[in-house]
Amino acid sequence: MRRFALAAAALLITSPVFAQSEPEVQSREYATQLVLIETTMGDITVSIETERAPVTAANFLRYVDEDRFGGTHFYRAMHLDWGEPPNGLLQGGTQMDPDRVLDPIAHEPTSQTGLSHTNGALSMARYDPGTATGDFSIMIKDQTGLDADPTSSDPNLQLGFAVFGYVVDGMDVVQAIHALPPDPEKGEGWMKGQLLAEPVEIVDMRRVEATQPD
Repeated sequence: MRRFALAAAALLITSPVFAQSEPEVQSREYATQLVLIETTMGDITVSIETERAPVTAANFLRYVDEDRFGGTHFYRAMHLDWGEPPNGLLQGGTQMDPDRVLDPIAHEPTSQTGLSHTNGALSMARYDPGTATGDFSIMIKDQTGLDADPTSSDPNLQLGFAVFGYVVDGMDVVQAIHALPPDPEKGEGWMKGQLLAEPVEIVDMRRVEATQPD
């Protein structure tokens, strides 16, 4: 679990940024791929940024196409104590399962992709830059302190975390999972109390096509 601890640490030191209740609508001029995340609490549809974040998007889609996410869980709900609740992030994925995880990928900072940790953004969980594999987080409210900050004196914050998509439908499901009770005994250090008492199963992930208007 330590591999994903740094995401929470970075969130804790950011300044409060308040957002609208709905995810940011992304430009249609960039190539994207829709993915349906089917969970036991409902469906979430995400738009994966295949053009703006090609390395990270390709990694995520490989996990999808090879059915490496089916049977994994949303297991972590981090709550922040500023702004209007809910506020924080929801995390899920392979949890370093050796039967599922692939090799780490190169880091794509937001300063390179032009993406941002706005409400509904998908971001790779990682330890050091370049260690992301098969775990990801969904932002709840703007968490732009996780974006790359080239002016920072901290090398980790200079690179930030890698955004690779956005929720386009089912943010209510994300928030419902995020609201589930944690197990106060799970986790270590400051992660204690962030792990769900009953993780929510990701039944399946698959590519879907955009619905054409009538």
